[in-house]
Amino acid sequence: MITIRPHQQRGHANYGWLDTHYSFSFADYFDPQHMGVSALRVINDDRISPNSGFDIHPHQNMEIISYVLQGTIEHKDSMTEHHQLRAGEVQVMSAGSGIRHSEHNPSADDPLHLLQIWITPNQHNVCPRYQQHDYSGARGINLIVAPVGGEAPLTIYQDAYLYQLRLDQQSIRHRCRAGRNYYLQVASGALDLNGQRLQAGDGAAISDEIELQFSACDQAEALLFDLP
Repeated sequence: MITIRPHQQRGHANYGWLDTHYSFSFADYFDPQHMGVSALRVINDDRISPNSGFDIHPHQNMEIISYVLQGTIEHKDSMTEHHQLRAGEVQVMSAGSGIRHSEHNPSADDPLHLLQIWITPNQHNVCPRYQQHDYSGARGINLIVAPVGGEAPLTIYQDAYLYQLRLDQQSIRHRCRAGRNYYLQVASGALDLNGQRLQAGDGAAISDEIELQFSACDQAEALLFDLP
């Protein structure tokens, strides 16, 4: 079964410096029908103006993934990590027992566009940690985040897997595992999922499917979550 969430139905907030769309309930946007899927709690589609961003704030017991689509994000945290990530790079922060961090667009001219993703962990109060990896050259379908100990450059404390899809006039098949929950978020372009068209910003909750077929007539980018 595939249930599409059109991009127009997401929550929306515009704070001037931040224009954001919420796939699931977040901040002042609350919809009891959209509280997340399995361990996936947040997908925020954030556009941050130049010289703006989130000042230092705390997190605890959350796996936070930042997926940069355009521009540059500057990260600073209480572990003394200080990094910049550009389009194609992905950041994972395990908040664990507690961390404070800030996220800013350091450019004076260029906007920043990223997906901010939160996944609830299966271990609480672990030691906080930070990771990042460059996937800008990846094409097709690639595993980019896996559980701790798994075979991916980035890992989280949850039995969850995140695949990046970058398609260019091609079709790709992905076999589903029995008893798992899947969620697709289209980041850019348009693609067909088992014959159903999805545009940028659309999401799709997927269950009880044997196989997923993704087809794109042009360039498309999406994230596929494989969840417990």
